[in-house]
Amino acid sequence: MFVLPEFPVSRPRRLRLTTAIRDLVRDVSLSPSDLVLPVFVSEALERPAPIESLPGHYYYPPTSKELVDHIGRALELGVKAFLLFGVPKVKDEAASRAYASDGPVQEAIRHIRKEIGWEPVIAADLCICGYASHGHCGVPKKCRRGVCIDNDATLEIYRRIAVSQADAGADIIAPSGMMDGQVKAIREALDGEGFSDVSIMSYSVKYASSFYGPFRDVMDSAPRWGDRRSYQMDPGNTHDILKEALLDVAEGADILMVKPALPYLDVIYRLHTTITTHPLAAYNVSGEYMMVKLLAEGGYGDYNSLMLEVLTSIKRAGADIIITYHALDAAKLLRG
Repeated sequence: MFVLPEFPVSRPRRLRLTTAIRDLVRDVSLSPSDLVLPVFVSEALERPAPIESLPGHYYYPPTSKELVDHIGRALELGVKAFLLFGVPKVKDEAASRAYASDGPVQEAIRHIRKEIGWEPVIAADLCICGYASHGHCGVPKKCRRGVCIDNDATLEIYRRIAVSQADAGADIIAPSGMMDGQVKAIREALDGEGFSDVSIMSYSVKYASSFYGPFRDVMDSAPRWGDRRSYQMDPGNTHDILKEALLDVAEGADILMVKPALPYLDVIYRLHTTITTHPLAAYNVSGEYMMVKLLAEGGYGDYNSLMLEVLTSIKRAGADIIITYHALDAAKLLRG
């Protein structure tokens, strides 16, 4: 075992004296290319509208110039990847706008490809909660406990959504519904339709968290009855961490994800050190974003310092990719 020399020979502060020295010895660093920017597209709008629940963010019409300009500005700052969420004009029981060829996400992807091309990496969130009138991530059915989620029937809808998003030009399909077998079903559907080059970034370890509140308001996606604890993970259960992630690896996931990030840094670290064959993403979710915003607005901390400390902690825990609403603000700072 290596034994450090004692004080005064050993003085760790020597390597903290100046900014240049600290930068020289820093072993964890952030780059704009580490970040993924969530983008919300709404087919109910004719012009962009601010999102009250996520200050600094907007809903964009899927085929608007403003959406293209927004993506273009991010690219100029070095943010190269985007995660698209769709807001339908009308919701129904079958979540039909999620897989419609002219759905909000599909139209937005085609528009971005037409105007910008293939430079941006476009990931499409795949779920039905924001499109379904019931607000759940799966198809409801009657069961002996009353009403529950039909896992296998939901997979058939996921297949349709994945193919429609890939056909529109998505690079990455990001299933977030936490249905058993979703990665396998999506991989088979994509390969069967000739989209074997489309990646899957699975929300592998997604918790039934209280930090999703602002996002659910943005998407109007809160369940109309019950909750999602029967399919999203229990915050107090550590047994399912590797089980869920390894199942996704076996089913064909290309990238794994932990969501949320800050309350689960231990989970990020555990996956980072255990599964070394796959890139690991972490979703710095809406509630985490608002904590920083509200701290800064209340005068309890500097926004830039808080933001960079949060993102650095996620990177330090082992995330290769950080999905964050801070992406543009962070990129501006990181580029000086």
